[in-house]
Formats: sequence, structure tokens, C-alpha cells
Amino acid sequence: MSDIPSNKPYLIRALHQWCTDFGFTPFIAVFVDAQVEVPMEYVKNDEIVLNLSTEACHQLQIENEWISFQARFGGVPRKILVPVTHVLAIYARENGQGMSFPFDPNEVKASSPEKTEPSESKDSKHSFLKIVK
Repeated sequence: MSDIPSNKPYLIRALHQWCTDFGFTPFIAVFVDAQVEVPMEYVKNDEIVLNLSTEACHQLQIENEWISFQARFGGVPRKILVPVTHVLAIYARENGQGMSFPFDPNEVKASSPEKTEPSESKDSKHSFLKIVK
């Protein structure tokens, strides 16, 4: 079973596309540890919620291992790097529809390699969530 690739990045991309296609704002909830590069002043209880809309982020790449983009926080541009393993949920801000993912921070810490940058593209506890069926 461990040889089967994760479907999580595919589900994240699909739900991001669904939100975008129907005019919703895609948000992701992320578990934050040393592998995640986000503005730490916005992290609460080891979590951060990020807006993945085309208006909020630039050069968005949702790859199989990493989500990366640039965004402004308090008017200051920042580069954001999130391992897909750390995504807790993706959902539409407007209606809460989306998907949460099973997550065990101890499991991630035990199996996480050193932080590496995502590859360059050829082109340049959320109980409030409604699970899509």
C-alpha cells in the first residue's frame, strides 16, 4: 500500500479548480512547523489559513510535493512554501464546502526529510467544513 502515490495533491488541485470555476475563494488550512515557510506572525495554534485565489496569490504552483506562491501580508510581498503533507483542508470561503484531510503532526515530523525547494514549473480541526460527497 505504501507504494501507491498520494491522491491528496490531485484532490487539492481539483477543489482549487472547482472553487475558481464557480467564483468561490479557495482557502487552505495548513499545519505549521519548520518545513512551512509562511509569515509566522499570522500563525495561531500551529495553523494558518491561506487564500489561494488568483487575486491574492501570484505564481501559484500546486505540485505533488509542494504548494508555492507569492502573496502580500500587511502590504509586504512574501514567498510561501507549504508541503502538501501539511495541508489540513481546502475549502470555499463563501460556503465552507471542500475537503479536510487526515493529519497526524507526529507522523509528519517523523517522516519529513530536510526542507528542499519545490521544482520550477515549465510555465511561469476544521469542523466547520462541509465535506463534498
